[in-house]
Amino acid sequence: MTPIRMLTAGIFLAVTALMAQAEELKISTQYPDGNAVLNELRRAGEAIKTQTDGRVDIRYYPGGVMGDDQAVQRKIRIGQLQGAFVQSGALASAFRDSQVLNAPLLFRDYDEVDAVREELDGDIEQGFDEGGWKTFGLIEAGFAYGMSQQPISSMDTLKAQKLWLPANDPFSEQIARAFGINPIVLNIGDVLTALQTGAIDAIVAPPVGAITLQWYSRVDYLTDAPFMYTYGVLALSERAYSGLSPEDQAIVEAEFRKASETIDQQTRVDNLRSFAALETLGIDIVEPGDADRAALEAESEAATRLLIERDQFSADIYQKVSDILTRHRDAL
Repeated sequence: MTPIRMLTAGIFLAVTALMAQAEELKISTQYPDGNAVLNELRRAGEAIKTQTDGRVDIRYYPGGVMGDDQAVQRKIRIGQLQGAFVQSGALASAFRDSQVLNAPLLFRDYDEVDAVREELDGDIEQGFDEGGWKTFGLIEAGFAYGMSQQPISSMDTLKAQKLWLPANDPFSEQIARAFGINPIVLNIGDVLTALQTGAIDAIVAPPVGAITLQWYSRVDYLTDAPFMYTYGVLALSERAYSGLSPEDQAIVEAEFRKASETIDQQTRVDNLRSFAALETLGIDIVEPGDADRAALEAESEAATRLLIERDQFSADIYQKVSDILTRHRDAL
């Protein structure tokens, strides 16, 4: 073999070896291209590719093109995808207690959220890990508030509404039924039309979502009692993550955790700004009186007990959260 042929063969073998080492992690998300969340995920993906010298390549599938949560998890199981950015409920089958943060009217404000998350985030991550998912920190989606065409200040007025809840969200539906509410379940894309036609007259959503999706234009009131705290996670299947070298795992861990923290913090800012913006957009903020608020919290406590009986999360994890909240409130 001539020297030139030997050099060519050597280059070919080196390139082939590098290609064989490369891992492509395909990740699905409901966020559309161009969204700030996806922009931060792409930044992390580029950083991972650079720092691993191309050994790990991240490819995102935005806008829900891979289907709903159930379809995405099927594709992850067969290896067509390796991960997803999902709301916490999508992984409830892997770790039921992750849903405790979604219990109705659990929190009164974000200070309480921070007090609980400081002690509970690690437990939830560990639970996901034991259930087969590598996650990189909880990512806040924010408080979901009741927004309606008629003012809601009590449980009776809430039960009188034609309340929308998202399709493929069994936990939220369980909450509604625990309150004695029969929700109207629709895909997100059908909500605006349903508000326009009167098929529904109330929604539960974070402020930033209500503005982004134009739902605020078809409601007149927001009840200032956080109905539900929502969060998501960036999750890789344990099989995909364990297939990386320890060196590459450390890089993926660092960059995805950095992205998760950035999105978590920015979402808080966006929701606080959006809440304030709703007032300027003509939404009346309904402040329940002390008696109404106490009654709402009492019914929520009863509904939560029913959720525990239905094995949506354990009594132990709920007691842990309750103890943290009690200590926090007593310290004020």
